[in-house]
Amino acid sequence: MPSIILLALGIGIVAVLLGSVVFQSLNPINETVLTPQEKKCQNIANEGYKIHTLYPDPSPDEILGDDMNRLLYLDDLWIKECVSVLPADSLFSIINNVEREFSHGE
Repeated sequence: MPSIILLALGIGIVAVLLGSVVFQSLNPINETVLTPQEKKCQNIANEGYKIHTLYPDPSPDEILGDDMNRLLYLDDLWIKECVSVLPADSLFSIINNVEREFSHGE
């Protein structure tokens, strides 16, 4: 009799664990939903970060003219479309997402 109870208890625990795994796979944990404005700002930040990765420790004279113009344009766009519109927590979330994506090679 005790072995049947232990077997039933073991099957119950396994069923709960499998159910938990299935539930978590259907609902991503750290998936954040971005508004259209946040997606736009994420793209601006991604593009700017790509340029920054080409010049890790540059002085302004070391950056090529086209890259410098593009970087200045993106910085201006970031200020006007993101910093002046979005709350600070959204901006920090976007920045963290960009750094996370590039550090993982995505």
